[in-house]
Amino acid sequence: MSRIHQTALINRQAEIDSDVEIGPYSVIGAGVRIGQQTRVASHVVIEGRTSVGQGNTIYQFATIGSRPQDLKYRGEASELIIGNHNTIREYVSLNPGTAGGGMVTRVGDHNLLMMHCHIAHDCLIGSHNIIANGATLGGHVMIQDYVIVGGLVGIHQFARIGSGAILGAGSMVSKDVPPFCNATGDRARLRGLNLEGLKRRGFTTTAIDALKKAYRIIFQSKLKTKDALEKVRREVLPTAEIDILLAFIAQSQRGICR
Repeated sequence: MSRIHQTALINRQAEIDSDVEIGPYSVIGAGVRIGQQTRVASHVVIEGRTSVGQGNTIYQFATIGSRPQDLKYRGEASELIIGNHNTIREYVSLNPGTAGGGMVTRVGDHNLLMMHCHIAHDCLIGSHNIIANGATLGGHVMIQDYVIVGGLVGIHQFARIGSGAILGAGSMVSKDVPPFCNATGDRARLRGLNLEGLKRRGFTTTAIDALKKAYRIIFQSKLKTKDALEKVRREVLPTAEIDILLAFIAQSQRGICR
């Protein structure tokens, strides 16, 4: 407990691992759980049924687990679950889930949430994502893994962002963005594949060539989506990445960025 500053306010019903560091004037509420080797800087507020895993770093003035900004919320005992080794920068806000969305907001591992970004109620965030300064996620947004969300991006509620996608700064995203794609603009449109991201992650030339061919068929052939997906299955070399892309598009409810 010597790593907790004497001015921090820790509720007796909070569960804090013995080697957690908590800085001056931070407030930790009842029901909060914080795992080992997590560092909470000064003036941080963590409340509600919030679970923070191991090895996270939370910077000053972050607000974590506060009441959802949803007028339908009636005080239900929903949760916010944050995984391991995330970096949460200044003024980030994360809200728990609601009864209308599965009762949980979840953040995976190794994510970087930059200053002033907002993760709303019932969002599901995977791992290894970068969400840049001022980006705002509406309720029920799903972001898979290895996604880069540019600064000041707005993502409409219920939209899905596929693994390996990149959203250009200032984009307003109102529809689903498929895996491995680059989307930008107001309203966001696809601008090709996220080729730089694929190369950085070590995707093979064979996998990238297959994605290029699938992209041309799905988004540039003017075929109906169902027919385009069938053509990809017939004509494109089957790879794990192609399976991910086709499954994501087939499951879309809001529609896909074009």
